[in-house]
Amino acid sequence: MEILEICFIAIGLAMDCLAVSVASSMAYGRYNWWKIVRMALFFGLFQGAMPLVGWLAGISFSEWITKFDHWFALIILCALGIKMAVESFKGDEVERSKTPFDSLKLLLAYSVATSIDALATGIIFVPYGWQITLAVIVIAAVSFLFSIAGCVIGISMGKRFKVNVELLGGIILMVIGIKIFVEHMFLS
Repeated sequence: MEILEICFIAIGLAMDCLAVSVASSMAYGRYNWWKIVRMALFFGLFQGAMPLVGWLAGISFSEWITKFDHWFALIILCALGIKMAVESFKGDEVERSKTPFDSLKLLLAYSVATSIDALATGIIFVPYGWQITLAVIVIAAVSFLFSIAGCVIGISMGKRFKVNVELLGGIILMVIGIKIFVEHMFLS
């Protein structure tokens, strides 16, 4: 597999990280580089590790992963999106400011939700042997960079536009979950 193909795969996988980073950081509303880098590290590590797990699982496990990955993404992202949307209507600003930046549990849930497709993607590297090492590094790095870019975009948008950004972020997460589900159920 060519490096260019691996880069395109990495960009495709990182799009969920980008979208979730934008949605989450719109509600966060401020720059805290330690928390932004922490979120990007989680996303990058999970995105990079999941293809390795998928590669190790091999062909025999691939049918199960592809049967259920879209369900996991739908449930996790919609649950998080609904939670964000409901909390957007609460009057307590302190409670509404809870984002993956502040909650390790929420950060782990987002990291898993955005990396489920990467798990199944690891299976495509089985015939290519140790190229999985290069793929893991590229996927992790691209996801890390896209996550930081998403946070910067989201915080900028949240400051510029006076909308209920937490509600918007929740809707975006639900749309991503539904998109992944529809793509796997009807367009594969």
